[in-house]
Amino acid sequence: MSKIVQRRTRASRADKPRAVPQLVDDEAELFVADAVAALVESKIPFLVAGTFAVSAYTGISRPTKDLDIFCKAGDSARILAYFRDHGYVIEVEDDRWLGKVFRGKYFFDVIFASSNGAIPIGDAWFDHANSFEIKGQKVAVISPTELIWSKAFIQLRSRYDGADIVHTILRMHDRIDWRRLLAFMEVHWEVLLIHLLNFRWIYPTERDKIPDWLMDELIGRLEEQRRLPLPQMKICRGRMYSRSDYRIDVSEWGFADVGGEGEMREDLEER
Repeated sequence: MSKIVQRRTRASRADKPRAVPQLVDDEAELFVADAVAALVESKIPFLVAGTFAVSAYTGISRPTKDLDIFCKAGDSARILAYFRDHGYVIEVEDDRWLGKVFRGKYFFDVIFASSNGAIPIGDAWFDHANSFEIKGQKVAVISPTELIWSKAFIQLRSRYDGADIVHTILRMHDRIDWRRLLAFMEVHWEVLLIHLLNFRWIYPTERDKIPDWLMDELIGRLEEQRRLPLPQMKICRGRMYSRSDYRIDVSEWGFADVGGEGEMREDLEER
């Protein structure tokens, strides 16, 4: 048994009320049950995330048609190959982060990183996972901390996961490892601050659910940042939220993408 699997079986159990999503029909129920059983049988380490994790931690049961499976990058090809060898149709949608496993019109995602590359799935995700039963199988579900991290950048015009984040904070604040979450989002601390301010605005009576030290730390960073000169390189981090919604910024307006070169502020001022 691998070390990762051993850690998974020792994962702590969340003791708050749980729920499961409402799958769209009986065939979807059967597909998910078969897929989870096959994943367990494969012995390849995996984590359940997405709507199933949201339901487990918040008690919210909402309709869904698929399943999000997280794994380390090195195991994604193994999972896809395992299901291909068992008669499923597989697709590598984006070699940077996403594969899919199909049976007819039903599918589940095999995810090893976020689409923007900011969130790789690593050992820590397995170290802190919780054990839940899904479709009669005991499986590891990402912790509330990693659940927030996994959803922090999902802010497209067509999809926004901020509600999942604030609901997770509301219901599982005492289970969130706030220092680990800050470490995850160290480079993107402003995104974390935005989500925390969003929570405070939505639930003014629940502001104490977020540690004072964390708000002090983030607001202190903001105050220090305001005293610095503006960056010289024009960048648009919006592409970490949505490549399509912020395409014009890098294609026409002179902003650099998250990586690559852009125009300098002084060059624009001279025009």
